[in-house]
Amino acid sequence: KLMGRMALAEKLGQLNMLSGDWVITGPVIPTRYLDGVKRGEVGAIFNLWTREATRAAQRMALEETRLGIPLLFGLDVIHGHRTLFPNGLAEACAFDPELWRTPARAAAREAADDGLHLTFAPMIDICRDPRWGRIAEGPGEDAHVASVMARAKTQGFQGEDLAQPDGVAATAKHFCGYGASEGGRDYAAVDLSQRQIEEAYLPPFKAAIEAGVAAVMPAFNDLAGVPMTAHPAMLDGVLRKRWGFAGVLISDYTAIKELIHHGVAADLTHAAALALNAGVDIDMMSQAYIHHLPEALERGLVSMEAIDASLARVLALKEALGLFDDPYREGAALKRKDFAAHRALAREAAVKSMVLLQNRRDVLPLAAQARRIAVIGPLADAKAEMFGSWPGVAGASEAVTFLEGLNAALPQAQIVAAPGVPIEGGDMAGVEAALAAARAADVVVLCVGEGAEMSGEAASRADPGLPGHQRALAEAVLALGRPHVVALCAGRPLT
Repeated sequence: KLMGRMALAEKLGQLNMLSGDWVITGPVIPTRYLDGVKRGEVGAIFNLWTREATRAAQRMALEETRLGIPLLFGLDVIHGHRTLFPNGLAEACAFDPELWRTPARAAAREAADDGLHLTFAPMIDICRDPRWGRIAEGPGEDAHVASVMARAKTQGFQGEDLAQPDGVAATAKHFCGYGASEGGRDYAAVDLSQRQIEEAYLPPFKAAIEAGVAAVMPAFNDLAGVPMTAHPAMLDGVLRKRWGFAGVLISDYTAIKELIHHGVAADLTHAAALALNAGVDIDMMSQAYIHHLPEALERGLVSMEAIDASLARVLALKEALGLFDDPYREGAALKRKDFAAHRALAREAAVKSMVLLQNRRDVLPLAAQARRIAVIGPLADAKAEMFGSWPGVAGASEAVTFLEGLNAALPQAQIVAAPGVPIEGGDMAGVEAALAAARAADVVVLCVGEGAEMSGEAASRADPGLPGHQRALAEAVLALGRPHVVALCAGRPLT
């Protein structure tokens, strides 16, 4: 009934997703997104949160447009929202589906409390090349582990019923093969055998769909020369026809526009037609659908039936989320005690995710009689580095450094910190002070690894070892022969 009342521009507006200006998660493209809302040209907004901000934009859509269709609000809630949990690769180390589900449930509650309806997670890309920066976000190398995690995360984010206001719609990403990019370089081409695709890269997405995931995001990469954003055999053929996926397909950031750079589209009109015909329902940030599908329709490149099919899926998701009945989702508010429980859960998840590689001479746990402790390395007292990539909307001031944690746990000890060297680059002028502190200590805690922004999107590393001069620092400290603990932080396996 609603679709029958809609003009073409209003239909295309529902397929148009624009970024708010609260955070940058892709190329900086100025958009007057609120003006677009008023004109009925925007159906979804991401990178805008808080109940106040989303309520103001929602009121605009409901009261200042002809049809009053509610907006959909999304955000990258990857490993937590206001409370941060271990990233995907760390969580995979716990091999615990309940541990994967419950943090997602807590993150969903916090996101919903902030006015959000959808997360661009879980990230379930199989990755077997540690040079790729986004290995940090996902489950690692194993298809079975990834499939179990996909189910658990989907269930955690969405809860038992999408209409309940304390959950969010999940988006399984990135379909498919993104983690196999050549050379471990983000966005690079992917060339896999059909056997590898079927046995390793597809199963996690099938598991997410079987768990009822609301949305899927095609990957940036091409697969054997065909960009995933314009791959009808994979999007329509595998997802929809073979697996029966009836949810929404959301493009990645400007992915439709990038079909021109892939060399398969002559212009944005052609790119819009290719993506829509492949099955992509929502255009994130390219604005190709809203501005260029009318011309594609006139030229016969797309049909009104294809536009209506995508529109129906988008409106069905909004209906499933209860937005037509409760556009402000009044029941999503959390209390202070909820956040305290989430912080306790984050601690439990962190403990279970940490990996003890070895404990020679039983140095751990640190004995109460360890009176002098030297905390050495560039990550010893580095608040900003404790969160890893995609830190949600959490405040770095709430992070606990190794130095702060040890001071709190061992108040009777004399604890001295010395960075020695920067995380990457820089000189080694601080090494002598670090060695002096280590010599005077009963035990050394050596805190080395990557900085937070050294993994994640567009953060591939050609040499995935200890960055900068950290290896030289570590070797010098270990050569002293003092009892020692190495606390290694990284978003990938390090060589």
